[in-house]
Amino acid sequence: MSIISEPIIRCIPDNEKSLDELEDELKVCDGREVEYLKDYPTVYIHNWPKKGIYEVYVGEANNFIRRTKEHYSKKKDPNRWQYSLNNPKASIYVIGHEIFNKSLTLDVENRLMHYLLSVDKVKHVHNGRSNPQGKYFPSDKFDSVFDAIWNKLHGMNPELFPDAHVIKDSAIYKASPFHKLTPKQLEARDSIIETIDRALERTDIGGEKQIIFVDGEAGTGKTVLNTSTFFELFCHKASDENFKFSVVINHAEQVKVYSDIAKKLGITAKYGECITKSSRFLNLHKEEDSVDVVFIDEAHLLFTEGNQGYRGKNQLEDIIKKARVTVVVFDENQILRMDQYLESELLEKYREIAIRQNNHIILTEQLRIVADERTLEWVDSFTKERTLKKIPHNDSHNYEIKVFDTPIELQLEIEKKASNDNTKLSRLIANYDWEYKEGKRPSKISNPSERVGALFKYWAMFKSQYKDTWGVYIESEKWFKPWNYETKKYLSSAEKKKIKDQSWAEQEHTINEVGSTYTIQGFDLNYAGVILGKSVKYRNGKILFDPIETCNDKVNRRRTMLDGSKKCFAEDLLKHEIRVLMTRGVNGLYIYACDDELRKALKEANI
Repeated sequence: MSIISEPIIRCIPDNEKSLDELEDELKVCDGREVEYLKDYPTVYIHNWPKKGIYEVYVGEANNFIRRTKEHYSKKKDPNRWQYSLNNPKASIYVIGHEIFNKSLTLDVENRLMHYLLSVDKVKHVHNGRSNPQGKYFPSDKFDSVFDAIWNKLHGMNPELFPDAHVIKDSAIYKASPFHKLTPKQLEARDSIIETIDRALERTDIGGEKQIIFVDGEAGTGKTVLNTSTFFELFCHKASDENFKFSVVINHAEQVKVYSDIAKKLGITAKYGECITKSSRFLNLHKEEDSVDVVFIDEAHLLFTEGNQGYRGKNQLEDIIKKARVTVVVFDENQILRMDQYLESELLEKYREIAIRQNNHIILTEQLRIVADERTLEWVDSFTKERTLKKIPHNDSHNYEIKVFDTPIELQLEIEKKASNDNTKLSRLIANYDWEYKEGKRPSKISNPSERVGALFKYWAMFKSQYKDTWGVYIESEKWFKPWNYETKKYLSSAEKKKIKDQSWAEQEHTINEVGSTYTIQGFDLNYAGVILGKSVKYRNGKILFDPIETCNDKVNRRRTMLDGSKKCFAEDLLKHEIRVLMTRGVNGLYIYACDDELRKALKEANI
């Protein structure tokens, strides 16, 4: 293995005087540093801080000096990002390396944008579209070269360039449009944009609406495809003042991630409130065809019957009416509530329209779970087929499945993983088998259920520090942890301010909580410590899902079907809930089962 040489990085004040001095220095000096900055392609980072918050521009050029002078020539225009270079605190980093060529510098530029977009203190990345490269010489050295560059930048300015593990654990990093797409994702993105372009070229607004239907299970890269496509479209339509688009997602945590990405890339500044939940979108857009394109991520979370915030009967159908092109991203194995259940006839109606329009895309490659086929088959058999096979060991990717006898053992193992910088995003999560009432405290429930009564008993018996807090408690093991967001009230104002831009799993104090299906859906963990409540049982060689044991009242409701009959799909919805939990871990899945027979069967399967 060849040793990668150290990158050359210079940081100078971002002004004409300092640039002229650097140019003069490069003219009269000799040596490796001069050669790689003067005669080779380089990557550069303009940055300007204001009250500890940065804005950045990342670029690459064959002649860094000339390109920077071109930027300086536009400093007087207040409508351009270059106007900010008048900031006296602005500086520029110029990066060179002995193996830099055009393709490699483009990849370094793209990943720098990817990383900097994910930095908390960076509020705006001013670049145009991403441009990741395919294979080239020496693409096999790219990761090593980039790591060396980032580590050196971190040493020079740890505030602007934090540790790489902090970057990779952020929710924005995982959803970023700057990911290098797989060939299948790239083909899908190009197809979606071509379809949108063709549809919007038509002058007859009343022409047939285009429905692009993307099917993909958990971990197949749906969100990254979505963010990459809408960002590419934003860049593609930058000069079109009449273009209107929106992103709809019915998940509060994901709305925040999308919104942060849109703000940092200047999308919100141009389009206003373009990232919303479904009910908000429908309230903002009353007329048909009021937007050109709407992207619906996690369309399985849309409501299919009325509720307090929605008076219609089918949000997907209502949203489609508002747009000329609708991109629907869907996974029917992640429908968790009866008011999200979409009858197969309605689902097929939209899918068939997309197929007829040649707009149906299927994503199958597993991109979240870093595991081999045997391990993926084990998870599928448990969560889809309700069968418990022998747990595979010696996974070629070192993905780890472990079974625990007690919740405290599971907790300690997850805490151990979370204390490691490389696996810091490890958390306990559980299905909805313990009560939680939003906006209410257990002590204020006038007619407490048996479960709430057991919670009171727990506090009295073990003198919990989290008294009057909803949580997961296992009486037989004398074990308790609060549900997600329940311990936030114990934080100081400074601590709350620090975490306000972080998703649940990114917040350090949540190592003391248990995440729910709704909180963790759509997100990654390094290691997922899954607590299976008593709604998941093992009887006569099969995994069963018992609706009596769940606390999710949205599961057990009967649904009036199109033919007037009433049906309950509780077992299917509970099965989906478990699949969401068991497909969160990138590096491993740790399990504790409350049902005695299931716990015994898992231990036997683990031999």
